[in-house]
Amino acid sequence: MEPESAESYYARLAAATDAGGRLPLVTDGPLSWDVFPFEAASLRLKPLEPLADVEPPRRGEDPAECWCASPDGAHGEVWGNERWVLRLVEPSSLPLTLSLGPRAHHDLPGLTTELAAELGQLLVSVAAAMEALPSVGRAHVGKYGDGSAHLHVFLFGRPARLPQLRGSPLQDWEACLPLTPGEVLRANAAYVAGRVAVDMGGRAA
Repeated sequence: MEPESAESYYARLAAATDAGGRLPLVTDGPLSWDVFPFEAASLRLKPLEPLADVEPPRRGEDPAECWCASPDGAHGEVWGNERWVLRLVEPSSLPLTLSLGPRAHHDLPGLTTELAAELGQLLVSVAAAMEALPSVGRAHVGKYGDGSAHLHVFLFGRPARLPQLRGSPLQDWEACLPLTPGEVLRANAAYVAGRVAVDMGGRAA
């Protein structure tokens, strides 16, 4: 069987829409989870938009225009070495949100074997340090890449002892929670950066 085309996939979605172009809510799936932050009965999906002709352009498709080539590329750096930089993401309503990426211009599919191996080691180190924070129950990891062609992996500190915030709905909750004070974010980031420097070398900012 040949891989499915984008047109075929979209046609299957469109066939399931109602007269207004909306897909039905599947209320016995993730929307029924106790961690889903909204009451499913009061929700409806936006109408399905037409299939785009091409993927939207991303910043950094031309490496010369990537943010990594600009002088302010080190904004928010809390740890780094010659190849990688760990940044604090502000504002955030979680105990800590960090972004890990290479200094040179790379996307995930183009990483060398050496960089890929180091990325794995760094993710383990950063996640372990985040989970050592008393206010963090688990470190969630996310890689999207729809807005930028430069690899950046997010690490989200899921608040400790709040089981309602577990799992993938954490991002929906995060958009609704009160912001964490900047000094708290920076103190948590400094703690993580110090532990990563011990594990992996480099320098905490």
